[in-house]
Amino acid sequence: MNTLKTGILLAAMTALFMGLGFLIGGSNGALIAFFVAAAMNAFAYWNSDKMVLSMYGAEAVDERTAPAYVRLVQRLAENAGLPMPATYIIHSAQPNAFATGRNPEHAAVAATTGLLETLSPEELAGVLAHELAHIKNRDTLTMTITATIAGAISMLANFAFFFGGNRENQGGIIGTLALAILAPIAAGLVQMAISRTREYEADAMGAEISGRPLWLASALEKIESAAHARPNEAAEANPATAHMFIINPLHGGGRDNLFSTHPATANRIARLREIAATKGQAQARTNPWG
Repeated sequence: MNTLKTGILLAAMTALFMGLGFLIGGSNGALIAFFVAAAMNAFAYWNSDKMVLSMYGAEAVDERTAPAYVRLVQRLAENAGLPMPATYIIHSAQPNAFATGRNPEHAAVAATTGLLETLSPEELAGVLAHELAHIKNRDTLTMTITATIAGAISMLANFAFFFGGNRENQGGIIGTLALAILAPIAAGLVQMAISRTREYEADAMGAEISGRPLWLASALEKIESAAHARPNEAAEANPATAHMFIINPLHGGGRDNLFSTHPATANRIARLREIAATKGQAQARTNPWG
């Protein structure tokens, strides 16, 4: 059901992009917009990991430079039945993490220095398992394409606002202005809806990969608190990528509503505790691998 919902939302974003193309150039503009959207998606498919990692100045690490971190990712990847992803560190005091890549065979996990310094090994395992769940579900590609189309819609909307209008547009200047203003808002709402849907599913699968749902619950509490106090400057400069992080890097939370890029952290923690309860797990720090 979540996959179907995501597909519908992506189709809606493509339709918005084509609508703006029609606004600017009529039927031919809509057709051109369709092909541009297809080309952008192809570019994002092949280059999504490189683009995002470059934005955040991510540094590749291995067992020699970050042994504990890399070995933990390797162990969790084995639990998840995934190939070992590339591992990166982002030099940021804000504890956070994301995964990227077009498929499990070409994926990467990136954690901030703040995350590695703040969390216990168990909590870190919970976070990394969540990111591996995104890779297993192929959310990394979906979220990158969503960000790409949303950014393009905003760009086209600005163009339409100043230069829009065509003979086929019966709405005239009012219709032009309305679509130019509302299209980016609608695209943002769709982007946020996709992100929230995928986060809940990754929480549940991540809990299965790590074997301890409460590890992630404990980590989310810590990350949420720190996000208020420690800014992520790279994220502030690239807000379209905020939905890729485990916790919104632009602020510490907010209600689970239309305008939040992530589900409310309290709701996520409650769901994880329910999963733990069904498994009869009372302690967040009990290590099933020890």
